[in-house]
Amino acid sequence: MPIIKSAKKRMIQNIKRRDRNFPLRSKLKTLMKKELTFIKEGKLKEATEFLPQVYSTIDTAAKKKIIHTNNAARKKSRIAQALNALQTKG
Repeated sequence: MPIIKSAKKRMIQNIKRRDRNFPLRSKLKTLMKKELTFIKEGKLKEATEFLPQVYSTIDTAAKKKIIHTNNAARKKSRIAQALNALQTKG
C-alpha cells in the first residue's frame, strides 16, 4: 500500500480507470473471439453480418484510448484479411 499522499491518489485513480475500462475491453475481446470463430468455422454470412459491430467496438475502444489507434487498425486489418481469405476460398 502506498504511504505518500500522491501515490495513494494515483492508486485510487488507477482503480477507477481500470473499473471504467474493463467492461469495454472485455466486450472487445469477446467480440473478436466470436468473429474469429465464425471465420474459422467458415460461416461467411454470420461473420459478414457481425463485422460492423466488431469494427464499432474497436473504434470506440481506440477513441476512448483503451487501446492504441495502431492496435485498433491492426485488429481491423487482421479481421478483414481473414474474412477476405474466407470469401475467396468459399
